[in-house]
Amino acid sequence: MYPSKFGLIVGFHGCDLKVRNGIVSGKMPFNLSYNDYDWLGNGMYFWENNRNRALQFATELKGKVRIGKEVIKTPAVLGAIIDFGYCLDLLDEEFIRMVKDSYDIMARSISDNGLRLPENKPLKDSKDLLIRRLDCAVIENLHEERKINNLRSSDTARGVFIEGRTLYPNAGFNEKNHIQICVRNPNCIKGFFIPREENIHFVVP
Repeated sequence: MYPSKFGLIVGFHGCDLKVRNGIVSGKMPFNLSYNDYDWLGNGMYFWENNRNRALQFATELKGKVRIGKEVIKTPAVLGAIIDFGYCLDLLDEEFIRMVKDSYDIMARSISDNGLRLPENKPLKDSKDLLIRRLDCAVIENLHEERKINNLRSSDTARGVFIEGRTLYPNAGFNEKNHIQICVRNPNCIKGFFIPREENIHFVVP
């Protein structure tokens, strides 16, 4: 009856400067990610309204070799105007329940076949679950179940993530808290842009 999200939002993607410029110019495609550890399943990833976090992410990955990814030599940020479309919004009770149901179905099937569930794991010294094979499998299972049952596919997925160290002792806030957008339907991206620097002589609305 009511779409989970209305209107357009701005998303930011951290990448190499050459990649950013290539995508904005139309000379390079923006490809979907198909890693089995992607947090919200397969798709194109953006930080919701968070340019600084996107740049921080690209800077942290500078010089690191990643399978199937360009090595980031010059960290940059790609901007995108995104229409949520039909959004698997994990800030909405209806969609949270759908993901829980997907897990229950998948867990029973895997157990019945004597297999083991994939796991979410931290990366190296981090305490955060950065390798999310379980979450990715659960969300992809949900998409597959909907496809089998001829139900509408999600155009995007959206989730809030608690990440990084707490801001102070016993805090409920962490350094890297953010909202991520995963775009499964490329037509939801209405345009790419190079983010502007603010004009210090004017107030930012």
